[in-house]
Parts: sequence; C-alpha cells; structure tokens
Amino acid sequence: MDKVAAHDALLDMFTGPLTSADIWLIIGFAGQSLFFMRFLVQWIVSEKNKKSTIPDVFWYFSLGGGCVLLFYAIHRQDPVFILGQAIGLFVYIRNIMLVHRERRITARQAAEYE
Repeated sequence: MDKVAAHDALLDMFTGPLTSADIWLIIGFAGQSLFFMRFLVQWIVSEKNKKSTIPDVFWYFSLGGGCVLLFYAIHRQDPVFILGQAIGLFVYIRNIMLVHRERRITARQAAEYE
C-alpha cells in the first residue's frame, strides 16, 4: 500500500459512516479506558500517600469498566472473557458495599461523639 492509499484508508476510518463493528470497537475501548483509569488513580493516590493505597473510586472504575467489558464480551460471545468479567463484578460490588458500610459506621461514630 502506498502512502496515498494508506492516507485515504485512514481518512475513511474517521470520515465514513460508523459501522456496527466500529461502534463495538468504541464500546470495547471505552470499557478498557474505564478499567485503565482504576490503575491510574490508584497509582496517583499511592504516590501521593507514599504507600500502596486503594481509593474508593478504584472500585467504581472497576465496576464501570467491568460492566462495559462484560457487555462487549457478550457481544463477542467469548466465554473466557465473559466469565472473567462476570466474576470480577461480584468482587467490585462487594467492595463498594464494604466502602459504604464503613462510611455509615464512621458517620454513626462521629455523630455519637458530637
């Protein structure tokens, strides 16, 4: 493929109509981006605290990315991908439940001291 043909093919990707395959790729990349954000946030918070830390938002990015990637995996009909993402969702939801429980306990204890 010469340079002109490569340029035209690349341009067609961004100027032509979106196909169903394009939309699914966008969904897949969106899920992967959400999933990546959990690592980025965790790294930034850990660097700030000078110790390994998992902030609450880590679990929300995990849940969001996991849901979108599960949706994508179901579309792809990939049983390995589906199983991995589905099991992960239980872990993320349970951790979010624990975060909320800890907040309620902390709020109750703070109210008792006032």
